[in-house]
Amino acid sequence: MNPSLLCALMLSITAMPAGAASLVKTYSYFSVGGRTLDDIQNQLSKNGPEVKSTGSRHPGATQMAFTTRISYAQSAGSCRVADAAVTVKVKVILPEWRRPRKSDPGVRLVWDTLSADIKRHEERHVEIAKNHARLLEDALKALPPQKTCEQAKVNAAAVQAAELAMHDQDQVRFDRVESVNFESRILRLMRYRMERVEAGQLPPP
Repeated sequence: MNPSLLCALMLSITAMPAGAASLVKTYSYFSVGGRTLDDIQNQLSKNGPEVKSTGSRHPGATQMAFTTRISYAQSAGSCRVADAAVTVKVKVILPEWRRPRKSDPGVRLVWDTLSADIKRHEERHVEIAKNHARLLEDALKALPPQKTCEQAKVNAAAVQAAELAMHDQDQVRFDRVESVNFESRILRLMRYRMERVEAGQLPPP
């Protein structure tokens, strides 16, 4: 669940249009088979994406790449950041159950609850990345002028490193909180889903 963080930092001194932090998001899916909860758990452990930061497989993952482009404006005795644009490319990897025709309703209920929670979890990773991309972009644009563009680049690189480190810490912190509350959260979601089914607000599993 902890995303694989691939941070490509690109510096450019060419003129470029102003823009806000942007997000490019794609999805991919891996197959999960089985009739029982044990079967599904084994399939998730076997086929789930491997996350480099943990060295293990997870039921879902988000891969990220930050690209930072900066333009500089030089004048007599000073150099400033003229513009900065940060793009986050993310790939969300989710499970897809090959549901047997006569699968148990209880198993279907658990799967529907679990898969929805996995997607919510990964989408939150995306939100954290997008928030930090925006903060990075704002921090770069706010950098004070320097005597030379070389010094301006050094300052920009330091800001990028600091912001991406905070991003990584926030992602790890989110995973830690989610793992502690996992069981109680799933049970609560299952009760809520069953109540909606009984009230006719959701189709039976």
